[in-house]
Amino acid sequence: MVEELQRTKTGIQGLDKALNGGIPQGNIVLVSGGAGTGKSTLCLQFCINGATLFGEKALYISTEQNKKELYKQAASFNWNIESLEQRNLLKIIYFDVTDGDSFLEKLNALVEDFKPKRIVIDSLTTLTDAMLVSGVLDGQGFSMVQIAETVSPIPRSEKIIAKSVLYHLFKQLKKHEITSMLTTELPEDGKQLSADGVSEFIADGVFLLRGLNVGGTLSRTIDIRKMRYTPIDSSIKSYDLSKTGIILE
Repeated sequence: MVEELQRTKTGIQGLDKALNGGIPQGNIVLVSGGAGTGKSTLCLQFCINGATLFGEKALYISTEQNKKELYKQAASFNWNIESLEQRNLLKIIYFDVTDGDSFLEKLNALVEDFKPKRIVIDSLTTLTDAMLVSGVLDGQGFSMVQIAETVSPIPRSEKIIAKSVLYHLFKQLKKHEITSMLTTELPEDGKQLSADGVSEFIADGVFLLRGLNVGGTLSRTIDIRKMRYTPIDSSIKSYDLSKTGIILE
């Protein structure tokens, strides 16, 4: 007997429909797009919908916006995230990438303590850049030299080292079997789907968000480039940033 696939609904009706009912539970989804396309909004909405519509705990880790800024962003969509935090359904964490603390160690501690069903890391770009510079992957430390020595073949390029860093991060997320969204900047040259050029191959799914200014009006589209373990509607769809969040046509 084939076990029924468990799904994590985004709560955005048009997106869940395109995903054939939602994201397969435990998948890691890359949310890629340029500035102003709504990456953070989509991810915050994913967490808030999980808490309010499905009673699922969500952990939102930001490496760029502090809690005050996220509260302000949420208020513009009439989302009361302070109330959800007080009810222990949502946890907002600002991770300062300059403080030298181990991200993976903190992530594991947060997951074990809070036990979320959903995780967002916003942004993967900032986090991996910091991890590459610091060379710290866990509580014991993990230098870039050590990582490079485990990777073959030679030459050990920066991209290969970045891939190893990302594999460590994705492995930790997979270990917890929690549906995750990770944001990344979309390069302007359009030749890759992430800032690092690697994570789109490791991730289970990719949401590509684009914004095009036509005659003074910004037109936004979302393209589900891939999603493992489920059939998807891969046609490019328009979406709007309304007063209540993202609406998919």
